[in-house]
Amino acid sequence: MQEIEIKILGIDRLPTEKRLAALGAVKVFDAEVHAIYLDSADRVVRKNGGTFRLRRQGGRAVLTYKIDVENTEAKIRDERELEVSDFGLMKEILESLGFSPWLEMKKHRTTYELEGLHFELDKYHGDYEFIPEFLEIEGTDIEAVYNYAGLLGFRREDCVPWDALQVAEYYRTGRGRK
Repeated sequence: MQEIEIKILGIDRLPTEKRLAALGAVKVFDAEVHAIYLDSADRVVRKNGGTFRLRRQGGRAVLTYKIDVENTEAKIRDERELEVSDFGLMKEILESLGFSPWLEMKKHRTTYELEGLHFELDKYHGDYEFIPEFLEIEGTDIEAVYNYAGLLGFRREDCVPWDALQVAEYYRTGRGRK
């Protein structure tokens, strides 16, 4: 499946949630997320433009492989996901196969759904707590993603096609300070 997403940085949560509710979005998730990104010693996953992640979302564990698709308007990736029954055991299996964590991130996520799109409000903890809360809009159609950004009061220029590390770099270098 192909996922298309954009991020809107430094949002104000309450007005954003009110606008989502007014549009008819339904809250479907509100809990902690713990993600571990893995790669082999020779970094073959990242060298090939991929992401290999084990994530605990509330009580659910999901193993994901994504590969980047070239695009400048949005972050587009071909994505394959598999729910696993045990986060810790899956991590042990992957490590025994030669994969090791290179990044670990924890955040609180609130997810709304509307017309096949996901609207995710993310606030990181720990090493990435310095990143202000942001909104991610994800779907399978780039125009729908941007249309809903507009309906929520954001301009196309407010949207960035970045991954979490690019967002962290933006704030770490001071470019995100107002």
